[in-house]
Amino acid sequence: MDSRSKILVIVPAYNEEGSIESVIEGIHRHFSQGDILVVNDGSTDLTSEKAKGGSAVVLDLPFNLGIGGAMQAGYQYAYEKRYDIAVQVDGDGQHDPREITKLIEVLKKGEADLAVGSRFVGVPLYKGSAMRKIGISLLARVISIMTGQKITDPTSGFRAANRKAIQLFAHDYPQDYPEPEVLVVLSRCGLKVREVPATVYQRESGESSITKIRAIYYMVKVLLAILVTSFRARPPLKQEDKPC
Repeated sequence: MDSRSKILVIVPAYNEEGSIESVIEGIHRHFSQGDILVVNDGSTDLTSEKAKGGSAVVLDLPFNLGIGGAMQAGYQYAYEKRYDIAVQVDGDGQHDPREITKLIEVLKKGEADLAVGSRFVGVPLYKGSAMRKIGISLLARVISIMTGQKITDPTSGFRAANRKAIQLFAHDYPQDYPEPEVLVVLSRCGLKVREVPATVYQRESGESSITKIRAIYYMVKVLLAILVTSFRARPPLKQEDKPC
């Protein structure tokens, strides 16, 4: 993988009219060498219109599929358009586009197939609730044991995938809790994950779908989901499409 790598920044967005323009502007300003694809996940506000005004390619889904469906649509686009690297940047303004380069460097050096921006590597600055931190820590321990790879931030939505991972995700991507589940999927295919330090800001607009009240319920469901993922068979693929 060289300096001529074709790079796509995928921005999944659901009702992010208050932040999507600044997210696109920030990516253009700090990472001009990549194309931007906004996957509008059936938003009911002006997300699509504002994204198009921000000079990004916009893929409008007919209805809300959730983050898993939105990201798989983005990976299918990246696969069909033959991108070498696909970077996920959430549409709520929490990720710093200046740190995209750190993720990509890991892939270009061949150190991993998926680079994940972690809030807990280096000097942790994340100020989430105690319940959320406990839940993330529990998930991280379980996934680390299951994959044999050190994971500290399995729910991070700031990540970069190489061509092998793009192929895999385009054909098979978890729908319900994709960020933690996909780490197990990668491990089963023999692909490597590496975390790098990342800054996460407060949301520019809207609110997280995972509230404090729902945190415990979420944790139980995601743990069950990754256990099921670890045992289910991979879907059959054509030989030329097999990434693993």
